[in-house]
Amino acid sequence: MKRLIPIVAVPFLSVTLGGAAYATDVQEKQQELIEKQQEVKETQKELQQENLKELTERVQASNESMQQVSRASKIIGTTVKNPKGDKLGDIKELVLDPESGHVVYAVVSFGGVLGLGNKLFAIPWKALHWTRDKEYYVLDLDKDTLKNAPGFDKKHWPDSSSKWDQQREEIEQFYRVTP
Repeated sequence: MKRLIPIVAVPFLSVTLGGAAYATDVQEKQQELIEKQQEVKETQKELQQENLKELTERVQASNESMQQVSRASKIIGTTVKNPKGDKLGDIKELVLDPESGHVVYAVVSFGGVLGLGNKLFAIPWKALHWTRDKEYYVLDLDKDTLKNAPGFDKKHWPDSSSKWDQQREEIEQFYRVTP
């Protein structure tokens, strides 16, 4: 029996000590895997932010170049759509600030049948975004929201700068743009 104890004790101790070392190794590997997963997530987040920044810069550059150098005759008549691609109307006029010379509003015609009964909307120029393919402007509104926007009919345009100024605040709040 005395001979049997060392024979049994050696393998038992080996398994016990080896098992503890194996468990420690597994825990270290799990920790390394968690750290690598965190690194991958951080890298993905950085790449997404870089891609979003690059896309935003390209869109802004496109909008700025088209809105700053387009002829009025090329803009008037251009279609306005929402982000879903639904047609909201056409640009009928551009309203300029006589002091600065900047376009303040694009007047968009919407509604009616065959041009009759259309309502006109003074859309802040900043609320319109030129599309990449340069075929239409995008206004981030749906048709129902546009129906409720402040507008006027073609026989009752604001006829003075003071009337435009009165409407300006209401219009800028509705379209969520800053002056």
